[in-house]
Amino acid sequence: MPHAPKPRATIRDVARQAGVSIGTASRALNRAGRVSDETIALVAKAARQLGYAPDGVARSMRTRSTGVVGILVSDLSNPLYAAIITAAETTFQAAGYSLLVASTHNRQAKERALIDVFRGRRVDGLILGACETESADLPGRLAGDLPVVALDRDFGPDCAGVHVDHYHGALKATRYLLNLGHRRIALFTPGAHLRPGRERIAGFRDAYTQMGLTPGSDLVRMERSAMEFAFSEALALLSTDTAAPPPPTAFICLGTRIMAGVLQAIRHSGRGIPDDVSVVGVGDSDLSLLVSPNLTTLTWNLGAVGTAAAELLLKQLDGAAARPAPERVLITTDLMLRDSCAPLRARVAAMHPDRQERA
Repeated sequence: MPHAPKPRATIRDVARQAGVSIGTASRALNRAGRVSDETIALVAKAARQLGYAPDGVARSMRTRSTGVVGILVSDLSNPLYAAIITAAETTFQAAGYSLLVASTHNRQAKERALIDVFRGRRVDGLILGACETESADLPGRLAGDLPVVALDRDFGPDCAGVHVDHYHGALKATRYLLNLGHRRIALFTPGAHLRPGRERIAGFRDAYTQMGLTPGSDLVRMERSAMEFAFSEALALLSTDTAAPPPPTAFICLGTRIMAGVLQAIRHSGRGIPDDVSVVGVGDSDLSLLVSPNLTTLTWNLGAVGTAAAELLLKQLDGAAARPAPERVLITTDLMLRDSCAPLRARVAAMHPDRQERA
């Protein structure tokens, strides 16, 4: 005959074991109120001996807090998000919060359904990397009265957020390639319906303008971050059809799956990096470091993004303080120079040594 389960220890049991009142035991366990260090140690010892665990449901009813926050991103398979989420989780855990993570897979219907799930779980706040078109009313329309922090999205001045400086990143990458002599530079990025795409396209075009040049109208390719899209679009640009504009001599690939698709297309076309085509990628992922030659990449501190987003949300969740004014944190970008880019003249000379002799 099975044994009956052992009754769960209560706060009353802990107080009796420690020889203190229930109120003192509660204050000691929650580090709240005036309780001596000696009493805290005594109550903690009693709780360990009894295997006492606080009742999360009762606590949430009492404090109106579940101690859980959510983060919603577009694609959990993206290694850039993994680093951001890890940093955010570390910050939340240090503050006593647990983190729920979900991915929309770039589907608007799933985004709305997942936010309903978060609200049903009564999360205390939400970090939102939406895949919908951005608008100032989106956080309120989706999340109601939940505190929201935007993750590299622009929901207007009334929403706190952490943003990456994609504009200057694209500007630096494009200037670098232009200074190497490239003029036919292809920019591949997720679409302009979200802030990162808009900022990158603006930086790309401004780099040309600042040098008195105009980029080819066929060289900006925007789509969701999909390897299949990048492969087919890059392969079309690299076509040797003489009726088409000349193929690009350089690619800026601002997405990990986009980068994989472009690299596959370059290899499929029989071209080499950087002798035939120069490439700038994104992030210090395994792909950028293991590809030969190592890729020049635009990078930013992913841990700083996750930590800043968590800290902004914790400020909003601090019940002892007034709700802070919306704050925005801007994370800078760096161009990590490696071996995947070469001057255009060197590339042409390598392909046509006879031209070098005549020059």
